[in-house]
Amino acid sequence: MTHAVVTGDSLTGALDRLVDRVRGAEFAVVLSPDGLPLGGSRHVEARLAEQISGVVAGLLALGLAATRTCDAGGLRQIVVQMSRAFLFVATIRNGTILTVRIAGDDAEVGDMAYEVALFVGQAERHLPVSLEPASAARSGDSGAHLRHR
Repeated sequence: MTHAVVTGDSLTGALDRLVDRVRGAEFAVVLSPDGLPLGGSRHVEARLAEQISGVVAGLLALGLAATRTCDAGGLRQIVVQMSRAFLFVATIRNGTILTVRIAGDDAEVGDMAYEVALFVGQAERHLPVSLEPASAARSGDSGAHLRHR
């Protein structure tokens, strides 16, 4: 089981501010290393958070496979460009995962890339606890080898 000592209001407020700063941003969700939703910006219902969780699990699996195949270090970010939207998925040092959707003809993709990087760099303010996958919670296993960096 993943534990976090973070208030929903603190995380929700941080995600709302992230979405509010960039034209075209629609929502932001933070997932635990196990893929469980920890929080979302306004208008993120449980069903959307669960769907995003499933999509991100697949994207992360592909991204991690690419890093192993290309011997390119740790996975930091995945950007999916669709015909009417972009999905940014970024790993945070403590193992959590930020996902942001931006859409619209006037969407500021470069600004969102910057804001995602900024949020990831300052995530400890909103996610002060180091999280690790529940599968790592075996006796004597710190799980450090499983964290995304």
